[in-house]
Amino acid sequence: MIHTYKKTVFLLTFCGFFLAACAKAQPGKTSGAIKPELKIQKNLTDDQLLDLVQKQTFRYFWDFAHPVSGLARERSNASFGYGNEVTTTGGTGFGIMATIVATDRKWITRDSASRFLLKMVNFLSKADAYHGVFPHWLNGATGKTIPFSRKDDGADLVESSYLFQGLLTAKQYFNANTPVENELRNRITWLWDEIEWDWFTKGGEEVLYWHWSPNNGWAMNFPLRGYNECLITYVLAASGKRYPVPASVYHRGWAQSNFFKNGKEFYGYKLPLGFDNGGPLFFSQYSFLGLDPRGLKDQYADYWEQNKNHTLINRAYVLANPKNFKGYGANSWGLTASDSYQGYAAHSPNEDLGVISPTAALSAFPYTPEFSMQALKHFYFDLGDKIWSQYGFVDAFSEQHNWYAKSHLAIDQGPIIVMIENYRTGLLWKLFMSNPEIKEGLKKLGFESPALQK
Repeated sequence: MIHTYKKTVFLLTFCGFFLAACAKAQPGKTSGAIKPELKIQKNLTDDQLLDLVQKQTFRYFWDFAHPVSGLARERSNASFGYGNEVTTTGGTGFGIMATIVATDRKWITRDSASRFLLKMVNFLSKADAYHGVFPHWLNGATGKTIPFSRKDDGADLVESSYLFQGLLTAKQYFNANTPVENELRNRITWLWDEIEWDWFTKGGEEVLYWHWSPNNGWAMNFPLRGYNECLITYVLAASGKRYPVPASVYHRGWAQSNFFKNGKEFYGYKLPLGFDNGGPLFFSQYSFLGLDPRGLKDQYADYWEQNKNHTLINRAYVLANPKNFKGYGANSWGLTASDSYQGYAAHSPNEDLGVISPTAALSAFPYTPEFSMQALKHFYFDLGDKIWSQYGFVDAFSEQHNWYAKSHLAIDQGPIIVMIENYRTGLLWKLFMSNPEIKEGLKKLGFESPALQK
């Protein structure tokens, strides 16, 4: 069993135990609330529909932000035996990038956005961290660690990578010479420089480890070996200024496993890396919210080919529909980790429960714009009230089981906003790839990219 995927499946399974008892959380009070558009609107142009979906989904990170810290709540319904205080490190990173989109599209003012992010960063500066790395969950009111499991009660390197993907993007965007934006950049730099990436090689091994805990040390024992959702972790670790890791950690750790290279064809599409049939679609999305796959290559793969073909394989499987699930088709596709009628699951062609997750197709807009738009129109105009709500589309649905989620998750809502924007303008890709340290880190690992020539 592969280590990174085990952690993902653990999350997916564990979440389900509490769904039946989930109570609706109350939105956090954030200035400048965005009015939801709950009535399905007809005759929208494609651009108007994209605007609506991005804007309404952003409400999750703005109106529903934790009122004390501004961090993104794990989900819109209470779970895990906790109340509304559970905030997510990785989901907050996605929310930061969504805030940049909202600012650039003038749904919120630049001043409101920068002050909101500064409040968040000031909170993080005082929150629990371990060798500079944050836990998976934080109490949004106190900044104390909420254990993800009995032994997972310390640093989570992957979730923190998603957070810093967002923070470094914000540092590039909020570049004005004003007291608030100056302080925001300085605070982000301070947090970034404090990450001891080399600590997570467990004493100098040529691989990064996912967790470390002051109570349990390296007991979780999850080395990050690819190919999966963790590429961004290695890019950031190589880019660190004070405590970076050498390129050998990438080449001998991440890229050395019996599930890294693939090279086979599925449904007529070649898959350079990863599991047969590609795995859940978040593999081609989470690391690439900021990391621009256009022209991104190293000795192992062309990452545009990897991500596009992964998406096309996922869709082709749904169209083939070997289990004959109701509701599958050209306008209703997308298998990725999400809630389901029997708890959280890592939906993929190899784990197909008849559940479609809107985030899968919508966060794939850069790779399959025509097919993603086809799905979007079906989700909004046809399914409409069954899955459209105050925070955009619900997490998942199954026509086979007549089940429609009531929940939203930060890690699923965020990529919808960000990847639609990357499809429309490339905004987040341009910002993240303009960071000088990221450029050096990518060069160090042997990557090629048009962004490295600028």
